[in-house]
Amino acid sequence: MPAATFDRESVPPQWQHRHLLDLERLTPDEVRLLLDTAALFKEATNGCRAKLGLLSGRTIVNLFFENSTRTRTSFSLAARRLGADVVDFTAASSSLSKGESFIDTAKNLEAMGIDAVVVRHATPGTPHLLSQYLDVGVINAGDGPHEHPTQGLLDIFSIRERRGDLRGVTVGLVGDISHSRTARSNLWGLMKLGAHVILCGPPTLVSERWREIGVEVSHDLDAIIPRCDVLNLLRIQFERQNTRPFPSVREYAHLYAMTGERLRRAKPDLLILAPGPINRGVEVTAEVADCGQSLILDQVTNGLAVRMAVLWLVCGPRGGSAGGSTVRQERIV
Repeated sequence: MPAATFDRESVPPQWQHRHLLDLERLTPDEVRLLLDTAALFKEATNGCRAKLGLLSGRTIVNLFFENSTRTRTSFSLAARRLGADVVDFTAASSSLSKGESFIDTAKNLEAMGIDAVVVRHATPGTPHLLSQYLDVGVINAGDGPHEHPTQGLLDIFSIRERRGDLRGVTVGLVGDISHSRTARSNLWGLMKLGAHVILCGPPTLVSERWREIGVEVSHDLDAIIPRCDVLNLLRIQFERQNTRPFPSVREYAHLYAMTGERLRRAKPDLLILAPGPINRGVEVTAEVADCGQSLILDQVTNGLAVRMAVLWLVCGPRGGSAGGSTVRQERIV
């Protein structure tokens, strides 16, 4: 029997966006649509392994100005799983080194007949700026410490696979909240779906002002562990910090690393997430990273499903042969 059918009419009317720039401005229904579409793609592609031809004839450009392994590779594979062509842009060998502006570079790429740009940049708001100058879809793959919407979506998707409805689920985001775009996308998405969010870390990295938007703030990991259903362990982003926010990495690990001892004091079904790269021994020990409650590698797989969903919703259902095609994928038993 067919696992799923994707066609132009399968996109519900609540998705009206040309771009995906952040989760803050999406409605709860739009967040659910992204997650539901990702679930359909994961099923239809046998766990993100098989290919569909939905974006055949489309071209996606990865416009990355920061280092990336998982996100760049995941977007490339997701596009290829949908049949699109992929161009990986390298800033160091581009005309930017000759003085060309960022906007001119993007507009030249657009003039070559591309259909979407996936952009990562160290400056917050760069994807939003780009969306004002381009007529093709712009997808934010991380803009400085602002947001990383697809990472937030894949984290939430991974939780939802195990927990179902997120209403009433308590999620602790632990670590470098001040500099984490992943934390911001997570908290916006989680709050829209009814989860209770706790931000936890040193006072220098977790401001009390977060309480103003309705999230809980704690500086004591041991105090919140028994209450949490999920812990998302965030990397310390030394590359974004001007000063060291704590005396030593060893002290940080003593106070905030998720260890086997702490895991044994948590709920027996606690889920452990960590957006890579993980630093074993800093935010999480090897014992916890590799335990049965860890979803770290599930997050990577689910990243493909989420990014297929985003690419399809942003540039698939808008005319052309790709948007009008219907592809059936047999379920493998």
